[in-house]
Amino acid sequence: MQLTVNGEALDAPEGTSVLGLVKRLGLDSGPVAVERNREVVPRSAHETTLLAENDVIEIVHFVGGG
Repeated sequence: MQLTVNGEALDAPEGTSVLGLVKRLGLDSGPVAVERNREVVPRSAHETTLLAENDVIEIVHFVGGG
């Protein structure tokens, strides 16, 4: 299925969850905020929220430092 992730086209297998996408992108090592079609997906729902064709995803990965 075709997704748009942070403005870039991305192919993902059917049945991909938000958590699966985050892991695929290598962003599972720290806190992230995910928005799906302009709605925030709570972290508690990342595993159970399945993505669909043409979803628009925005992911913000927080990085510590000073």
